[in-house]
Amino acid sequence: MLTEKYAALTQKAQELGIANFQAKEVGGKLQFTGNTTYALERDLWWDALKKVDGWQSEVSADIKAERTDIHGMYTVKAGDTLSKIAKSALDDPNRYMEIFNANKDKLKDPNMIHPGQVLVIPNR
Repeated sequence: MLTEKYAALTQKAQELGIANFQAKEVGGKLQFTGNTTYALERDLWWDALKKVDGWQSEVSADIKAERTDIHGMYTVKAGDTLSKIAKSALDDPNRYMEIFNANKDKLKDPNMIHPGQVLVIPNR
């Protein structure tokens, strides 16, 4: 059963705060739907989906992001660097300065971020 194979994606949606998340089997495919505030959460969910073998033929998904002015908000965790965040959120660690520039009101040095800071992630 596909819902069992993809149960971790339902858990991931909950972790990311995807609202109205649903998974239902229709015509041999699993259809996911839901809404999120930012594209970042949607993209992180898609990244998790793409790790499942066979997803291309088994899944259709429509996760809508409400806001398009920025890619998302990210809360810094211990061990994070702007490069790590850029790799995860923007698929390119070299874009760390874009995150720094979007957060100059909070950050004075791209090498000095602290757990708990909430950073704006600019659009991809």
